[in-house]
Amino acid sequence: MARARLSVLEPLKERDQLAQRTYEAIRAAILANAIPPGTPLSVPELARRLEVSRSPVREAVQRLIYDGLASHVPNRGAVVDQVEVDEITELYAVREVLEGLAARLATQNASRDGVDSLREITAQHEELVRDGGDVDAHLQLDMAFHRTIRTLAGNHYLSEILESIVNRSHSVMHSLWPISEAAHAALCEHQTILDAMAAGAPEVAEEAAREHISRLRVRLLQTLRAAPSPVAAAT
Repeated sequence: MARARLSVLEPLKERDQLAQRTYEAIRAAILANAIPPGTPLSVPELARRLEVSRSPVREAVQRLIYDGLASHVPNRGAVVDQVEVDEITELYAVREVLEGLAARLATQNASRDGVDSLREITAQHEELVRDGGDVDAHLQLDMAFHRTIRTLAGNHYLSEILESIVNRSHSVMHSLWPISEAAHAALCEHQTILDAMAAGAPEVAEEAAREHISRLRVRLLQTLRAAPSPVAAAT
């Protein structure tokens, strides 16, 4: 079963920056849920799939553990992490505060070009929600919106912490996006944040961002509690 899941990975042809490219390939597959929670990250098997030596794979797996996307399990080695209900509650209590801070700082620092980039992401997401689209497309635009705000905030430490929180909850996000009501709700909440930023109202943007994450937490918890465990479903 684990080998079948790792079959999504294709050989890496170019050898430049091999360790970084190995990490990016495995990380992208995990974030796309192509390698789901509970999957063992076998160094020999990953190296075989990517057609690289084991050294860059070992380095990549260690980085994934550091990122919170994988963990070391005794007698099993590294496995893709599975988020639990209690962890979502704790993670999103922190994320609510920090995304609010990011929105406030971004509003204070953003140029017109920065706000326009958020408008473009929101317009693309609106079109996707209207016409329908795959889960990955929804998730990529959602992540792009929040990542752009963090970039505009201009605080490296804030961005790093928020990225790790998003990484930890990647698997449940994939189960949430197919629900059309969730996609519409997120888009409306993003628009509220964007409107506050465009108006140059940092406190309003902060409150809108916090409200968005608070509501997102509720939607995530409802999804988690209604769905079977990914690991249990795979066995």
